[in-house]
Amino acid sequence: MENDKGAKTGYPYTRMRRLRRTDALRRMVRETTLRVDDFVYPLFAAHGKGVRQEIEPLPDCYHLSVDMLAREAEEIARLGIPAVLLFGLPASKDAVGSEAYAPKGIVQEAVRAIKRAAPDLVVITDVCLCEYTDHGHCGVARDGEVDNDASLDLLARTALSHAEAGADIIAPSDMMDGRVRAIRRALDERGFAQTPIMSYAAKYASAFYGPFRVAAESAPQFGDRRGYQMNPPNAREALREMALDLEEGADILMVKPALAYLDVIARARQRFDAPIAAYNVSGEYAMLKAAARNGWLDERRATLEALTGIKRSGADIIISYHAKQVALWMKEGTA
Repeated sequence: MENDKGAKTGYPYTRMRRLRRTDALRRMVRETTLRVDDFVYPLFAAHGKGVRQEIEPLPDCYHLSVDMLAREAEEIARLGIPAVLLFGLPASKDAVGSEAYAPKGIVQEAVRAIKRAAPDLVVITDVCLCEYTDHGHCGVARDGEVDNDASLDLLARTALSHAEAGADIIAPSDMMDGRVRAIRRALDERGFAQTPIMSYAAKYASAFYGPFRVAAESAPQFGDRRGYQMNPPNAREALREMALDLEEGADILMVKPALAYLDVIARARQRFDAPIAAYNVSGEYAMLKAAARNGWLDERRATLEALTGIKRSGADIIISYHAKQVALWMKEGTA
């Protein structure tokens, strides 16, 4: 076979295996490379002292009291991971999630402790009410429904309290319509115009959140979240959500979960110039961990393959419970 210039093509002239023969050759032509700078590590802050309690469905992840969280932050910074995503377990819950926006709430105190211990570590705070409400929903509940517009002020108050505590990036995850605009306005009016918003723009009503809901004690007490989180079959709708969030002031767009929505990440990368984050969620992490612990998968190879797939799909930022382990592998030269 010849091409239009007379050069011979196809087998045996073209042999794709030539560049796969050795590790050095494979590294030279590698198209996608994971770096420690790609990662954000989620953390769970809890009240008390000296608390370091492993989360059963999230092996090697912990509930950490503020003092222990500071030590963890120092270790994360030493590993070169640039950022953490912070969640909190409140002392008590009520109908309007009061501790979410309390000046001395668990997340606010955790932010201060982390910034003291590791000033250069980027602290991203999750803004939602589900961990703080007694009904477990992401906004104000009225007559068995989540009231979108009544929730916006509380979400904005929460974001502002995080910024005042020293958070570097605000990440609203509630999926209320208009919440990015409400948060952007609140931050700008109070002198935090430079604080970026990483929007959970395409957050799906996924079955892969189960371990997180145990970790954050945030399971809904009635119904479910399908009335405000996205329907898994929809991809075009995700692009509409992202476009709206950018218009409202989002700086970074997130797709959550990651592995079951690689097509959405790829579409977002093609459509938008903004940074794209992907959340490699708790259920995705737990599946790999369980398979590895049963000897069904090589944990290192499977983890790196999954995370490389997320990056190859177009993600600039990968939020993952694997981040610490991957950073250790990279430090050891085994990644």
